[in-house]
Amino acid sequence: MNFSTFLRHMREGFRSVFRNGWMSIASITSIIVSLFILGVFILLVFNVNNLADQADSQVEVNVFLELNVNQDLREQLQDEISKMPEVSNIKYIPKDQGLEELRKNLGEGGENFLEGYAKDNNPLPDAFRVQVIEATTVPFVAQKIEALNTEHVEKPILKVRYGGETVQTLFKVTALIRNIGLILVAALALMAMFLIANTIRVTILARRREISIMKLVGATNQFIRWPFFIEGALLGGIGSIVTIIILFVGYHQLVVASVTSLNMASMVTLIPLQQIWLWLGGLLLVLGIVIGVWGSTVSIRRFLKV
Repeated sequence: MNFSTFLRHMREGFRSVFRNGWMSIASITSIIVSLFILGVFILLVFNVNNLADQADSQVEVNVFLELNVNQDLREQLQDEISKMPEVSNIKYIPKDQGLEELRKNLGEGGENFLEGYAKDNNPLPDAFRVQVIEATTVPFVAQKIEALNTEHVEKPILKVRYGGETVQTLFKVTALIRNIGLILVAALALMAMFLIANTIRVTILARRREISIMKLVGATNQFIRWPFFIEGALLGGIGSIVTIIILFVGYHQLVVASVTSLNMASMVTLIPLQQIWLWLGGLLLVLGIVIGVWGSTVSIRRFLKV
């Protein structure tokens, strides 16, 4: 195909979009609705996965030490834990700091419960707070830390806690959420493809006489297809751009409202738009164009057999 022929196909594609006014509007509207629903679900799944990741990252191993552990043994034990390949960070929590954190976590209602406990009669032991690289390795890391007791005659570790069954349940729930989210997004993407393709098919069906005449006067299949390819790409592109604008404006307002009006910043943290606009906008734009071209290709095939 030479350049002049390509320009001719481009002109015809643009003209067809405007010439078939209401049918083009119907196709674009179908693309907007389908991609908007898909985009909303992608944002929902992505934010749910982000919340699940936040929950996973907060899972940690608490290592409580015996009261008679001296500083040298404590530092040796800390060094042994920090060298485990699964561990990302370890922090020493003196019992005085642990008491203050416990008092803060209990709030005003816990003041009476901890009344009378101070530095001199602190009932809490010193501890290590261990964070891991991969949250699912927490039970394994806890077992490795407990095994360190057998390597020391003093047995410095009093107890290792990480939530046990609660953590295992959390991992199962977050994995289930991610899997369900992926299935829903895939199903909605397929539904959007068929809905948009069927709408474009109706548009081309209304022009079957035009296609038949072009075929009868000697136009090749490729010559007939190209304007429809371009038209489908234009319909998909226009619908995608409108969808992206509506979706991003609405999502930005939701993020702002969640931080200001609803005062939910400490409870629910939505992913900022600037972190996802490029890949999500690109995905919706490419998807809209591909579906538009695919719908035109599938729909026009039957009319080329004249």
